[in-house]
Amino acid sequence: MARKSIAEMSFSKVYPLLVQKAERKGRTRAEVDAACCWLTGYDEAGLARQLERGVTYQEFFDEAPALNPNRALITGKVCGVDVAAIEDPVERCARYLDKLVDELARGKALEKVLRS
Repeated sequence: MARKSIAEMSFSKVYPLLVQKAERKGRTRAEVDAACCWLTGYDEAGLARQLERGVTYQEFFDEAPALNPNRALITGKVCGVDVAAIEDPVERCARYLDKLVDELARGKALEKVLRS
């Protein structure tokens, strides 16, 4: 079976896994939502609509109201891959989001996670 690219993956199926990762470490869904909204420019209602529609990562990021210009400040590795070295913009944004949730799960303050 061929492996799906990140762009083809359902965001609404991966989102609960991101929330679970954060909640296992004592963080909240609201904090994960804040990270999603910071990265993409969606408000809470817009994020909920995208989850309800079952969009792919490609659609989620293509339809984002305003990708945060400070997302380039997110550095480090996710799954052993340097996020800054990822060429595909959808995959890079997906990894940025994963990195934000990882930082939350490690106990970093939300303000620092959001590069405020």
